[in-house]
Amino acid sequence: MAELATIARPYADALFKAQGSDLTATALWLERLAAVAENAQLLQFADSPKTSVDQVFDVVAGVASNANDPLPEAARNFLRLVIENGRLPALPEIASQFRSLKNAAGGTTDAVVFSAFPMDDQAVADVADVLQRRFGRKLGVKVELDPSLIGGIRAVVGDEVLDTSVKARLEQMKVALIS
Repeated sequence: MAELATIARPYADALFKAQGSDLTATALWLERLAAVAENAQLLQFADSPKTSVDQVFDVVAGVASNANDPLPEAARNFLRLVIENGRLPALPEIASQFRSLKNAAGGTTDAVVFSAFPMDDQAVADVADVLQRRFGRKLGVKVELDPSLIGGIRAVVGDEVLDTSVKARLEQMKVALIS
């Protein structure tokens, strides 16, 4: 959604510049906040005219923090700013854009590997190594399950896709047979 990306960009840029010395810790708490902000019931609660900014802040901050790992002051301030400006639905996109800025500063790129079956740590490391050589850059690999692939993997790196799944090969065979 272009509109959401446009709304999120200034927040991500400002947070990136403000937290420049501690990007890794910032990315961690921002991901926690984004995960909470993806909840449809929470967004409905926040959108209610009967709900105050303080109530929304208390709920989101309470869910995102715990006794062992409370939200830092910077996170609390950022969250309050986002809620006061009515931008809670944009929080996941803010986190995504922040991650992209962090990766660009560190020389890495996000890669999502879709697999038909769960992969152990060694298999993920092997795939990451092959993908890094193939794409010529350092990658942060995340694995997601997609049983519809039947077998093999599908890797998405930025706007590039490498599909070695059984499903893709069957589709190629289907096209070849039809034409």
